[in-house]
Amino acid sequence: MKQKPSRTITITMMLIIVLTLFYALPSCFSENYTRTYNLLDRPDGTTQYKLNVVVPKSLYDYYAEQSHKQVSEADFPKFVTPHALKPVADKLWEIYQNDYENFANGVLMIVHQIPYKATASAKYPVETIVENEGDCDLFSYIAASIMKAGGLDVVLLYYKSKSEAHMNVGVHLPEPPRYARRQVYYVTYNSVRYYIAECTGGNWEEGWRVGECPPELIGKSPVVITLENCERWSPGQVSASYTTLTSSTITLTASSTFAIQGSTITLSGQLTPNLPNENITIYVKIGNSPWIVADITATDSYGKFTYVLNLNEAGTYYVRASWSGNDNYAGADSSIINVTVLPAYLIILFIIALACVGVIIYLTSRHGYQEIEEPKLPEIPT
Repeated sequence: MKQKPSRTITITMMLIIVLTLFYALPSCFSENYTRTYNLLDRPDGTTQYKLNVVVPKSLYDYYAEQSHKQVSEADFPKFVTPHALKPVADKLWEIYQNDYENFANGVLMIVHQIPYKATASAKYPVETIVENEGDCDLFSYIAASIMKAGGLDVVLLYYKSKSEAHMNVGVHLPEPPRYARRQVYYVTYNSVRYYIAECTGGNWEEGWRVGECPPELIGKSPVVITLENCERWSPGQVSASYTTLTSSTITLTASSTFAIQGSTITLSGQLTPNLPNENITIYVKIGNSPWIVADITATDSYGKFTYVLNLNEAGTYYVRASWSGNDNYAGADSSIINVTVLPAYLIILFIIALACVGVIIYLTSRHGYQEIEEPKLPEIPT
């Protein structure tokens, strides 16, 4: 009689099926972060605008996992990210045209609306916008990023102090500020005047304007930090509009969710709306490492895109695609796909182990047959 399959083997097979389904199913779609800022056509103006800024979650995750090391003043410029915030600068120019002073004051209106909270560590502008809180240095990084993205000559001003340091920005203008309500203050660096732009305050309509200096900083000589070493490129951008941006979606699938180290998989996706020649950022995260940019690909005439991903390392890959959006549509992130990449040597061991299991099962099944003796006729007593 043949024995039933081992219960252990059955449980193992069920576990493999469950794990396969788990890794094959993509994670849920990421949500964007939206912040709205009020603006005036000029510091004493009456025409009001509402600027909607949308941050894709993938962009926030990317910056949240970048190095936040800040050992000296030389580390400050890396937190200035003009490319990521350029859509905000572009929208400000629609209001302020060629007026550099009003543009700079518009930037101050934005940072004056972010709640103040003292923080121990530095953060990138995208993080501060999403978390909607910060202090002087975080606000200064945002202001410097937008001003530099708008083409202004801007520097960071760092006020050293044993008790409490401070930071704001200095911005060069073609003409002295005309909207300052008191004496105009500036610092001179390499024969260039940089007018004080205080980024704290909390009152966007009546807050500090370009050229105005907080009383406690008057007479102090800040360290001027130029921005040649600021971030030159970012993997994505925020979206910005004076109207509510229409939602977009982006899908992503993989040719396989299991692979061997050294092989490749093909990623395919669809952007909706079906826009051609749009940049799609492919983000990859391996295990607990930070998100990195694998590459940037483009959509075809139907909004579709493909990308071949090289799997050079073993481990669990997390892959997502992102679109930054445009003037009409908010950006979007795809679901996160999990891809398990097995080490090449493990495949050989697996094959050997599988062969051994097969032999064991075969031998076990052979011993399961019991020979049944034919019944003998009873002996007749004589």
